[in-house]
Amino acid sequence: MPNALFRTKKIEKILADSALADEGHSSGLKRVLTVRDLTFFGIAAIIGAGSFSSLGGAVFSGGPGVVLLFVICGIACAFTAFCYSEFASRIPVAGSAYTYAYASFGELFAWIIGWALIMEYSIGNIYVSFSWSDYFTSFLGKINIHIPDYFSCSYAEAKAAVEKLGSLTAEAERADFLAKKANVELLNAWNSASVVGGLRIIADLPALLINILITILVFRGIKESRNFSNLMVILKLAVVVLVILVGGYMIFSNGLTANWLPAATDGTKSFMPNGFSGVMAAVSGVFFAYIGFDAVSVLAEESKNPQRDLPRGMTYSLIICTVIYILLALVLTGAVYYGKFENVGDPLAFIFEEQNLNIGWMQFLVAICAVVAMTSVMLVFQMGQPRIWMSMSRDGLLPPVFQTIHKKFKTPSFSTVVTGIVVGVPILFTDKDFVLDFTSIATLFAFVLVCGGVLLIPKREKEPGKFHMPYINGKYIFPLLLVAVVALLALLSRNYFTDLFNFDFSGDKDYVSGKISFMDAATPKISLIIFWISCIAIAVAAFIKNYSLIPLMGLSTCLYLLTGMTKSNWAWFLAWLAIGLVLYLCYGIRKSKLASAPAAG
Repeated sequence: MPNALFRTKKIEKILADSALADEGHSSGLKRVLTVRDLTFFGIAAIIGAGSFSSLGGAVFSGGPGVVLLFVICGIACAFTAFCYSEFASRIPVAGSAYTYAYASFGELFAWIIGWALIMEYSIGNIYVSFSWSDYFTSFLGKINIHIPDYFSCSYAEAKAAVEKLGSLTAEAERADFLAKKANVELLNAWNSASVVGGLRIIADLPALLINILITILVFRGIKESRNFSNLMVILKLAVVVLVILVGGYMIFSNGLTANWLPAATDGTKSFMPNGFSGVMAAVSGVFFAYIGFDAVSVLAEESKNPQRDLPRGMTYSLIICTVIYILLALVLTGAVYYGKFENVGDPLAFIFEEQNLNIGWMQFLVAICAVVAMTSVMLVFQMGQPRIWMSMSRDGLLPPVFQTIHKKFKTPSFSTVVTGIVVGVPILFTDKDFVLDFTSIATLFAFVLVCGGVLLIPKREKEPGKFHMPYINGKYIFPLLLVAVVALLALLSRNYFTDLFNFDFSGDKDYVSGKISFMDAATPKISLIIFWISCIAIAVAAFIKNYSLIPLMGLSTCLYLLTGMTKSNWAWFLAWLAIGLVLYLCYGIRKSKLASAPAAG
């Protein structure tokens, strides 16, 4: 059993199974994507719900200092992009991190990654669907078209709003709750919805509709999806640049630069008013904004020259989007005091409202752009998931029907339809707050394994026309960097490491009141302890094995970002992995193609 769990699949075998040797094979996908198309697909996936929705919550948590988190996430993603590029150059097939894990860590980890990627692409698209619906109904409202509240929100959101109002006993708290338009709409949805068999008929119809339309488009073909995606990317980039230019001009012309140094809780002006812990509390929202660049690697079998163009497409899209995010964060925190972004789901439009910069036509333009932006995100994610399942099916870990290619459209037809169902059904009973952290932790987990996997694959000779990750020996550099960081932390905060092992929360107000449990308070510290132990182990391995510095930095930065996840994030993630493990042990381990040829791995 242990040998079966960790059997690896040779790169030569992966390439043979994907039928790359014969591009005209009837089961192959259509190769039409260039480096420009891949770059646009990357931008299409990255700039969307993160910048148009979750960015508001991130700004509220971290203040102007959230810019630093964008830089940290950008660096982590850059190191990870190098690792993805190295794998994509060696294994230019559909499957992304799943396929890469199969070649490096073995079958069990490959299954875990494939299962986790469902959370990134499919479950991530649930969040995007809800955000798309919010902007779409807002846009319709501006032109006097109104969808009933019970058909423009989720059942879970409406029920949560009713329960929240019922739990508030103080009149001031209830008034504050009802002062927010979103809460009033949710309560109205609950009270005005029809009741059938004791169940209130509440469903986010726009979210369901866009999921169906995107599924149909992806089903019809990669060429049609490419053209539609490229057009949307051009439109949303134009509007985002306009937001940066107009917002930046208004900040300096109205003398609003003081917003970049707001007053902290002790009254002092600070770029990080809630401290660095407040910045790290925004990690889910900020990292969610980056999710998508790795989806480019899933399109390997539809790229004209994947070994050259995939790395370029990922790198170009990541650089462009990181610069845009930093500028957007500066514009948001400069235009409006960061504390006003609490529960703001449309931050880019919010800064142009009457009580802020008061530019009505920009509000309208941003609403249109948001609909376009999130449509393109859904398109790329909805393309990614079927190709993951197709690769898993090729390996025998899923039934053969998942690798069915449509005779006319040359797309993974069955997997595409299943993806549409997997995204569509949960829209009826979940909400976007639940899926946001769920998606981020799964993606970071995949990034960790990709960076670690690069360290395990053998070195290769350079070949013209193919990407090669630069080799920088981390034998001494990585351990020295680790020592330098530890020394810097000890110098700047002498109690950092002693506090790390102090689990006495009796003096914490929220812990004493019962609002925060022991595990809620202890999880960040436990995560950091595991992080430092991991870094020490990685440094020792780097010294012994002469590992390359780039994947080492990618591995350590992604591990650090995981320390920002809460107890609830980890609980749901581990539960999801447990379900996947049961399915693998019941089906995949027996049906795997390596099961009949163990010597091949």
